Amino acid sequence: MAGWVIRGLSQPSRFWVANCGARERALSKGFFVTGTDTSAGKTHVSGELMTFLAAEGMRIGAMKPVASGGSWVLGEWRNEDALYLASLASVNLPYEWVNPYAFREPIAPHLAARQEGQQIRLERIRGQFQKIEAEVDGVVVEGAGGWLCPLGEGVDVADLAADLGLPVILVVAIRLGCINHARLTDEAIRSAKVPYAGWVANFIDPEFTASDETMETLAEFLGQRPLGTIGFRDGNPGVDQHRNNHWNRGEILRRMLP
Repeated sequence: MAGWVIRGLSQPSRFWVANCGARERALSKGFFVTGTDTSAGKTHVSGELMTFLAAEGMRIGAMKPVASGGSWVLGEWRNEDALYLASLASVNLPYEWVNPYAFREPIAPHLAARQEGQQIRLERIRGQFQKIEAEVDGVVVEGAGGWLCPLGEGVDVADLAADLGLPVILVVAIRLGCINHARLTDEAIRSAKVPYAGWVANFIDPEFTASDETMETLAEFLGQRPLGTIGFRDGNPGVDQHRNNHWNRGEILRRMLP
């Protein structure tokens, strides 16, 4: 990633222009974070995005509406990723607002819900989201799995994103195979006719030697340069782990505030 520099965009993304007006309801303030797959780093990027927005002086809320895999705490299942995002929020939020659906088993959410005799309902998620939205300047919502991960019969993550009305950010883990995954997910997001803010590159493999070339290829095929790049974390507690993050500040703020 050493040679990669984010350059600002002089024009809005053609994807943003094409999709921003697709929904009649007003856009909510914040972002919906999805990924090329379940291990792309959505939680990490969501947390870094929250930290960045908070540093801009915003009161930021967090939400992970559906989470599989948890621990039994205070009489309910709680998910580690949801707790992490809640810890970064600018205000204290009840856990049930942040994570309305928490399941025990770390499996696909529609399967986990079925095992526990539950049905994931968008209206319940929307209700909790609106409570958070009323308390903050913006909400970062992390989706489950990938963009087309099913949540129940006839409902998937794409439907959830559309229902909340948030601009979508696609997390791309920079590694072998990510170009194909990113292009497929990018096409699916644009086909969904939701507001599409752009993509963020998450550098997860320090041994990957084609990072710069991969970034250039992604920028070409996705139609815009990334909104941000998240550097590899070496886990050294004595080092600022945000030092290798780079955000396109103007673009992010413009996308967030329609």
